[in-house]
Amino acid sequence: MSTAPFKLALVQMRVEGGHKEANVRHALDLVAQAAANGAQVIVLPEALPLGWTDPSATTEAEAIPKGYWCSALRYAAQRHAVHICSGVIERSGPDVYNAAVLISPTGEVLLHHRKLNELGIGHGLYAPGDRLQVARTPFGTFGLMICSDAFARGQVISRALGYMGADVILSPSSWAVPPGYDNQVDPYGRLWLDNYGPVARDFRLWIAGVSNVGRISAGPWQGHECIGCSLVVGPDSKPVVNGPYGVGAETILYTEIAPVPRPARGDDWEELWKH
Repeated sequence: MSTAPFKLALVQMRVEGGHKEANVRHALDLVAQAAANGAQVIVLPEALPLGWTDPSATTEAEAIPKGYWCSALRYAAQRHAVHICSGVIERSGPDVYNAAVLISPTGEVLLHHRKLNELGIGHGLYAPGDRLQVARTPFGTFGLMICSDAFARGQVISRALGYMGADVILSPSSWAVPPGYDNQVDPYGRLWLDNYGPVARDFRLWIAGVSNVGRISAGPWQGHECIGCSLVVGPDSKPVVNGPYGVGAETILYTEIAPVPRPARGDDWEELWKH
């Protein structure tokens, strides 16, 4: 399949836990800004518009694709003629999911992912997902994961997306540190480089993780700080974008993405047998 380079925007936005209306307005303003600056694919953080593990999920989670937040994303994608990827707190029957979507410029939900490798402290709030998908677009084949999906044992989730043909993996995230964390002593981000890099190299693909900023005001990580550091790793395993660190480090980051040709993949049984 032929693919075209594109401009990617990483919206490292401030999220106020439980403040749905304010977060929606703010996110849509930033989407408009990114689109005006030429972005063709725009990625927002995890767990919008409520914030990760915020207790409001039990009453404010919404359906996909017809809930308030997903409908707003679909409208924005059509209005600005862009692809939008975002975290969504989803309600489906009795269950709440930490989900994400990728929406086309026509407002179609191309991908709908429910987080598989949720941290233990999120298990009481979010039900687990049960599948992976990829979507073919004019910019290549996209896969979707969420935050700690990236460090599932053996990087099994991101590697599965590689085997499914992903050229680009988008990962809405919410990266947080405990109160008093000293970024000068222990610079944040090694975990993500260690898990994004090998997969990007082995499958010749791009991985983009986008985190919010702001203090977590409720839930099991109350008092922790989301600190950005949004990251894009290229097919050579090297970081090409590193967002700023800090509870107030809101910004929009841009980079050009050019999917690279890859040979067909498959484990060579003869080589495995030798070892």
